[in-house]
Amino acid sequence: MNQLPGALEALVVRTDFSADGAWESLREALFSPSKDGFLANVALVDDRRYEGLTPDQALDLIPAEYQHPLLVLADSVAVASTERPLLVVDWRAERPRRVRVVAAELWSIENNLSDANMDFEEFADAVDDDGVFRGF
Repeated sequence: MNQLPGALEALVVRTDFSADGAWESLREALFSPSKDGFLANVALVDDRRYEGLTPDQALDLIPAEYQHPLLVLADSVAVASTERPLLVVDWRAERPRRVRVVAAELWSIENNLSDANMDFEEFADAVDDDGVFRGF
């Protein structure tokens, strides 16, 4: 499989191609400012070469020049729910950690982790009973 592209932004990799409408909804959520005007700093990867990519496989495809602390997957779970719960991977940890976040709240994790304002654990500890972060 091909290496993921290098980017300064957090990569959001589309791994499920079953519903183009869901992907468009997800894109809209990512590029719509929060009520306070915040946006996630992301680069979308919409390439069928990554269809079905698992988190472990994705970690093996991260290029050396990619320095963002997060890798985000738009997988079948994200596509199946109207909230679009993306899988966020803190890949630079010794044991990569994961949390789901609704697309409209990705900005919170991305902004705060890229600026080192908060730790990944703070978001993981704030998930709802279903394991999804929906904001503070």
